Amino acid sequence: MKTLSLKLPELLFAKLASAAEKRGESKSALVREATVALLSGDGPAVESSCLDLAKDLAGCANGPVDLSFSKKHMFGYG
Repeated sequence: MKTLSLKLPELLFAKLASAAEKRGESKSALVREATVALLSGDGPAVESSCLDLAKDLAGCANGPVDLSFSKKHMFGYG
């Protein structure tokens, strides 16, 4: 097995240490498991809202302020 060293911010290190302790695993085992999950695409889905995913797009379009709820704007769309 190869060795990898990395630097983590204090808060992330504390979260990692806490999660490893709760699971009864080493920090290294937890990082290996997370890396495998990330690279295989089998990891848990990240909990975020649609706004979180598109926050760079929010507010970039111009239009009527009532576009999302006014029926007059839906005329002709089925």
